[in-house]
Amino acid sequence: MKVLIITYYWPPAGGSGVQRWLKFVKYLPEFGVTPVVFTVENPEYAVEDESLQNEVADDVEVLRGKIWEPNQLLGKWGEKSKKVSAGFLDAKPGIKDRILRFIRANYFIPDSRKFWIKPSLKLLTDYLRDKDFDGIITTGPPHSVHLIGLALKKKFGLKWVADFRDPWTSIDYFHNLPLTRGSLKKHRDLEEEVLRNADRVIVVGGRMKEEYDVHNKNVRVISNGYDTYGPQGTVTLDPEFTLTYAGLMNDDRNPKGLWRVLGKISAADPDFKADLKIRIVGSCSPEVLLSIKGNGLSDNLDNLGYQDHIQVARYQQSAQILLLTVNEVPSAKGIVTGKIFEYMQARRPVLAIGPTDGDLADIIDKTRSGVIIDFGDEDGMEKVIHGFYEQYKTGSLTVNSRNIEGYHRRNLTGELVEILKEFRSFDN
Repeated sequence: MKVLIITYYWPPAGGSGVQRWLKFVKYLPEFGVTPVVFTVENPEYAVEDESLQNEVADDVEVLRGKIWEPNQLLGKWGEKSKKVSAGFLDAKPGIKDRILRFIRANYFIPDSRKFWIKPSLKLLTDYLRDKDFDGIITTGPPHSVHLIGLALKKKFGLKWVADFRDPWTSIDYFHNLPLTRGSLKKHRDLEEEVLRNADRVIVVGGRMKEEYDVHNKNVRVISNGYDTYGPQGTVTLDPEFTLTYAGLMNDDRNPKGLWRVLGKISAADPDFKADLKIRIVGSCSPEVLLSIKGNGLSDNLDNLGYQDHIQVARYQQSAQILLLTVNEVPSAKGIVTGKIFEYMQARRPVLAIGPTDGDLADIIDKTRSGVIIDFGDEDGMEKVIHGFYEQYKTGSLTVNSRNIEGYHRRNLTGELVEILKEFRSFDN
């Protein structure tokens, strides 16, 4: 079997967006599937991680097509003067940034990568004309990629899988975009067209499946996962009482209640204050830093910024507690950040802040990998922190997780292959 995978994020892209299909491509050949990757020749990535280039096998065919991104022009004038993640929208934008945000939201639909669609179709039409593929796969965001898949399906009649690493109109930051009524309708119409025309739709969680089932009866869940990598040998636990957060922490993910609880305990217990270390490995917004400072915890903060994937794994495995926060947004119950699966591999206790009746809570409960506390439950946070700290002081802070093997990237690739096999056995 041979499949064409269309993805904007590919090494040297860093961050979470690249991991899912980098790992699928890694393991697909073990299942008899040959992947060919089509990606961007001159991308604007928020972060880069050159070490991920080493995970692409030499015999994987990678096609690249040029893109013109408006951020290359508009960024010289406003908030995109630096490369930042889409989730890091300035909470208090100036006049210029408000204008630029309006332009991006209403004139670049579905996203600013829309100018990759036409040149990609031309390149891939020429490429596919004399090639034999069993199907194509598109993965978004950016959801412009799905429009490439939609056009190729109509042109060549190839079976098409649309993979949604994040939802389209219900993504966590969508409600912050200054969309006109017409623009919102266009987004929803395009999303529905993609969902209705894809032969299979893959999502990462049950809540998203419920949302998309309305438009397509062939929606399947394949979660994100973890891979086998990281420091070799024994990893020594941090001597401090570390709460380690790995990934992006924007305003929506800022656990203000937790910082208040940690500040309260620190003020009452000098030993706790001396032992506590809050380690953030990745990008965080100024609002997060202000919240930490406002609760008297600046001296306890170890803000490391972006690190390569291997180093992140080291920090995860040495942490006393792994902190995970869910965006406090209307779609919070359906958010399953990919970091939870790497936390599982680290086998350190997870403290998650988010809905206790959401998809993430289901995974934590199934794997017994930690505890999840609701956004506003500061009494519950205080109780859990005290319990963890007592175990830390006695050297007994451990976790006995289970049922995590199904989240290994190789096993998840097996689930993907079962879907791909249906290319040869089903009719629309």
